[in-house]
Amino acid sequence: MALRESHIAVFQANWNDKATNIKAIAEALSLGLESMVFLDDNPVERGLIREILPAVAVPELPDDPALYARTLLAAGYFESVSFSDEDRKRAEMYQDNARRVALQSQAGGVEGYLAALAMVITFQPFDPVGRARIAQLINKSNQFNLTTRRYSEAEVAAAERDPDCFTLQVRLADSFGDNGMISVVICRGRAQDWDIDTWLMSCRVLGRRVEEAVLQEILREARRRGVRRLTGRYIPTSRNSLVEDHYAKLGFEAADRLDDGTTVWRLEVAAAPMATLPMEVRRPQPEMAGA
Repeated sequence: MALRESHIAVFQANWNDKATNIKAIAEALSLGLESMVFLDDNPVERGLIREILPAVAVPELPDDPALYARTLLAAGYFESVSFSDEDRKRAEMYQDNARRVALQSQAGGVEGYLAALAMVITFQPFDPVGRARIAQLINKSNQFNLTTRRYSEAEVAAAERDPDCFTLQVRLADSFGDNGMISVVICRGRAQDWDIDTWLMSCRVLGRRVEEAVLQEILREARRRGVRRLTGRYIPTSRNSLVEDHYAKLGFEAADRLDDGTTVWRLEVAAAPMATLPMEVRRPQPEMAGA
């Protein structure tokens, strides 16, 4: 057959039940269960997964196996409005992430694990090259997304050109490979304050102190521009409770709580500490027009 084991990011063949294996695969890939699709010709197995793991998509299959592919295609689980370079490398990225999880279990503590990764983080403002991927992340990121605001490519381009906006696209590479674009930030200026309009990250880089590095980059530019205070908001949804304490963990002070559950956080730029982080930072210079 055309499909080989090398094409499979995480291979589970054991005596565990299927729900346990699905959870193990999701953990190894740093994906939520809502990203999983379970295909099985046994209606009993399908019913069990629906009951035990309701977040997992379980398409109902017809009796004729010849119709399985058509049924899966018609369900629309794998449709996409765009296809970026990161999408082309998706399987490779998942395989790399599984190897990182294996390293973490072998390393003698968190600091040893982070040092062994030899991470390189790259910060750049929005640009035309990254625009499609930025819009894709903004429109599909749900778990690590503080405000879940959605913007089209045209709106991303407008932020890119707006002198009152600070924009950031963040990439991360390490000893196992390139994670691609893993974070997007939009700060909007008003007087000497910045409102963090959008802050999202890929869940696959959680636990690597990347959010601290992103905050330090925001603070670095805020100080350069004379900004005195950052204001961030957590707008709760059914899927982003993961980041409910995001700003508190980063040293922001609670400022307000609205009736809809939105919390408002503030950080004085001058007083914010700068930590030593286990990664190399790069800031490529933008290419000059006509160069």
